[in-house]
Formats: sequence, structure tokens, C-alpha cells
Amino acid sequence: MKIAVIPARGGSKRIPRKNIKTFFGKPMIAWSIKKAIASELFDKIIISTDDDEIAKIATKYGAEVPFIRPAELANDYTGTTEVIAHATQWFIDQGWQISSVCCIYATAPFIQVEDLRRAWQTLESGNWAYAFSATDFAAPIFRAFSEHPDGGIEMFFPEHFSTRSQDLPRALHDAGQFYWGQPSAWLENKRVFDRHSVPVLIPRWSVQDIDNEEDWIRAEMIAPMIINRKS
Repeated sequence: MKIAVIPARGGSKRIPRKNIKTFFGKPMIAWSIKKAIASELFDKIIISTDDDEIAKIATKYGAEVPFIRPAELANDYTGTTEVIAHATQWFIDQGWQISSVCCIYATAPFIQVEDLRRAWQTLESGNWAYAFSATDFAAPIFRAFSEHPDGGIEMFFPEHFSTRSQDLPRALHDAGQFYWGQPSAWLENKRVFDRHSVPVLIPRWSVQDIDNEEDWIRAEMIAPMIINRKS
């Protein structure tokens, strides 16, 4: 069985109730459920939540909520890997024969179905613990600088002040959409960003973190172009 797990706790702080806040006409979490269903990859689409309202809405849109996440895994300091490990162990305890578990974030409305499928194929193509969505930085990180309290600046990599952009290594970052993993990788709490993982590159236009109000506003502005795109 291939299982999708969408973690969605109720206590988001910077954007209250963001997992079920209306986004482009639907509760935010509905978009992740919709794409998981459309991919036709999953035998089960499970929500890991501590919140009754989130559970009710998620069920309405086609997901299952077979357990309530324990309170100790629903605080501000709990990592995603711990949450997916808990769900994975629950599946095993039910006697399910699971082959892979995909964490899909509840606030990832711009996921493209073809990216989910491509990532699963990538996970299966080699001896990988994880295959996850990533993209490249819009500007070279080796030319980045920080601002001092007095207003001056300092480069993080001053040795690259004169290096041409095309001569710098390409740097990637987590796209914050989905993470396919082997059940054993989740259970062992293996770190996602390591040599046993493979990034599945997606275009920058489909990547948008939604962590604060500014992120939300930007996402709303570009949603018509991305969500209405056929995928």
C-alpha cells in the first residue's frame, strides 16, 4: 500500500487556523487532498490531526481520519518526521502492508500531480530513503550578505565577491510540498536532507511557502494562474 499522510494540527500561530482557512474558494487543506486523490497513487489518504474541526473538513473532502494525533505530537516543537513516524507505526499496528509513505503538507495548494507521480517513480528507481520536492534559489546564495546593526553589510562568502554567477554551484532548497519515504526511513527518524535522499526538482513558479500573512497574500494573487493550470 502507498499511503499519503497530511499533517494538520489545529494550533497554527502566525496564521490562525490556516490549515482550514478559506483559500481560493476551499479550505486550504482541501487542495492537498484534491491533488492526492487526482494523482491516483494512494491506497489511503490519511490526515494526522489533533483537531476535530480539521478532521471533519478533511473527511468531507475525501480523506480519512482513523486516529487523533497525541497531544505530545501537536505542539510547536514537534518535527514533521516524528508525526509521520507515528502515523507509519499506526499503519503497521493495523496490519497494513505499506510500501511507501508520502507526507503532503496541508498548506501546499500548488502541488502538481505530475510532480507527485515523478517523485514516487524516483523513490522506486533506486535505494533511496526519501524523494522530496525541491527547487533552485532564484539568486546565487554564494553572493548573499547580511546586514549589520549599524547599517553596514557583510558577505557570507566574501571569497565569491568576484565570482561570476554562472561559475557558482547551483544551490537547492526544500520546496515544502511533499516527501515520499520508505516506511523504515520514517520509523528510524532518518533526516530527509542527507545523502540517502534524492531531490525531485520542480519549477520555482509552483513553490510558495505559506508561513505568514504576506505569504498568504502572495499565494492568493498567483493562485488563479497555478491552480487553474491543467495538471
